[in-house]
Amino acid sequence: MTLEVRDPEDGVLLGRVCTSTAEDVRRAVAHLHRHLQGDEWPLRSRRQALEKATQLLTEQADRFANIIASESSKTITEAEREVRRCIETFRLSAAASGELTGETLGFEDSMAGGSKIGWYSRKPVGIVAAITPFNDPLNLVAHKLGPALIGGNGVVLKPSARTPLTGLALVQLLLEAGVPSGRIAAIVSGPGVAEALVTDDQVDLISFTGGPQTAERIAAAAGAKKILSELGGNNATIVCADADAHQAAEAIVAGAFGVAGQNCLSVQRVYVHISLFEEVLEQVTRGTEALRTGPKLDRGTDVGPLISEAEARRVEEWVEEARAAGATVHVGGTRRNAYYEPTVLTDVPAECRVIRDEVFGPVVSITPFISVADAVHAANSSDYGLQAGVFTQSIDQALDIAEKLHVGAVVINETSDVRIDSMPFGGFKKSGVGREGVRYAVHEMTEPKSTIVNLRGSGARWQPMPGALPERTMP
Repeated sequence: MTLEVRDPEDGVLLGRVCTSTAEDVRRAVAHLHRHLQGDEWPLRSRRQALEKATQLLTEQADRFANIIASESSKTITEAEREVRRCIETFRLSAAASGELTGETLGFEDSMAGGSKIGWYSRKPVGIVAAITPFNDPLNLVAHKLGPALIGGNGVVLKPSARTPLTGLALVQLLLEAGVPSGRIAAIVSGPGVAEALVTDDQVDLISFTGGPQTAERIAAAAGAKKILSELGGNNATIVCADADAHQAAEAIVAGAFGVAGQNCLSVQRVYVHISLFEEVLEQVTRGTEALRTGPKLDRGTDVGPLISEAEARRVEEWVEEARAAGATVHVGGTRRNAYYEPTVLTDVPAECRVIRDEVFGPVVSITPFISVADAVHAANSSDYGLQAGVFTQSIDQALDIAEKLHVGAVVINETSDVRIDSMPFGGFKKSGVGREGVRYAVHEMTEPKSTIVNLRGSGARWQPMPGALPERTMP
């Protein structure tokens, strides 16, 4: 069977890829397992392959950006930015060879140490199943493949069925860069494929980016496996009374509507002190009205389509639910095919889905507050806890709020939409388990292995150095 890949903007057929079967999954995993057992792939060779991949991706940046912009909902400008980030991710992955060291064990400082010495080093977990989403079809793939490979693992990639061309092209590039075929494989969605992958006994770790419901099904099916999951966010930004309103408004517009809001770091909920509320609302509304929604390959476009018309209809339904409950739509609130106009809401009841759940679309809700404690409580009220932003001129207030927000990262005088590829990335609550960010993922995808030597063991009798005192015999 084949899977048709179409441009979400206009439905144009981009290509067809062969779908996989459960038997394909078993063969791929068995192939990697066999090579892991028998073939050496030294660390220096792993580092060199990732360095070569960095070079090749730099040379092919335009090609990859066009693949991303064609099959996903990113504009060409956003796609080019993603390629640059992927180059950085591979560079960091190669440099993470330095993370695969260990240290000596403290036998001398232990009553049980006796005549033993020891050390630990980091070893691959084995086979990693990498399951990736559509919204960052290149860099989120690299965030799983790069650390898995530098750690010495085998890895099976299952890219999103909506954007498979980018992930498959990246696997081909890695093979060209020198990654052995016995260390990497790719499968495409098909009947029973996901279940076969996560339940295979020879898969040692699952790295998944997607929704909480899918993560729960994976965890239930996978059994006793290590699972890393990045599950999205419902991110808040707090604008305090002493904040720069213009700076905050500009950042909110940029953070809410990039990639048509289909970004786990997207700004979804904004809490503004009542003294600045009207000013911030006016500037956010004006900035949103200035955004241009249009063709992805037009460099004048700010916001492209959603990944499908069905997703645009879902966002439309959520906004209409809020409107029916009393919310005010200041700009946007309209759909055209797969496009949904960037939308600013106020007066949204807390039980509405645009406040309660992850919208994953170009919608932001702005709410006034009187006390900072109330704003922090509202920000923490979500089931998600990925990142948050705080705008204030007081460092004391900023650090106090940051301490009280139950999220994986707090960004001061910026919104939640900030990430570098070297930082520990992940959150609390439904936002996931474990951390990505290259060096942290390398540690997640390897395990410490200790080697302990008894210097007085029967096979290696200890002998004193010439001239030393004879060994004392205990009574």
